[in-house]
Amino acid sequence: MKQFSSSRIVKTPLLTGGELARPFLPAKDFDLSKRFYEVLGFVKELDSEVAIFRIGTGGFILQNYFQKDWAENFMMQLMVEDLDGWWSHVTALDLPGQFGVPAPKSPALQPWGLRVSYLIDPSGVLWHITQRPPDVIQDQ
Repeated sequence: MKQFSSSRIVKTPLLTGGELARPFLPAKDFDLSKRFYEVLGFVKELDSEVAIFRIGTGGFILQNYFQKDWAENFMMQLMVEDLDGWWSHVTALDLPGQFGVPAPKSPALQPWGLRVSYLIDPSGVLWHITQRPPDVIQDQ
């Protein structure tokens, strides 16, 4: 395996450390998807031709666009401090009853060493709700 040193990282004066990357998520039913994310606890920061949602320091842009193959192969990860607390929150919401989505999968230790629960949004996007591992710098 090739090792890379930090001395090879090119720094540009345009990057300040305050940059934010936001993926675009599909919505089969735009209004239903917006309600789904609000019920989950995401904060809607913009509601126009697209909807911008934030949770913690991350977020995404929900678009009123849907392509089945893309949506059903799209995944998002949400790192949380308390996965068991999130699981209690998610199960109390009755997402299948409210939104017609598959039942969320309970937290379990995965072969790669993380505890993860899974839920699927109304458009088929798979969310990995993951317990933040302690002392792992890339997950801070």
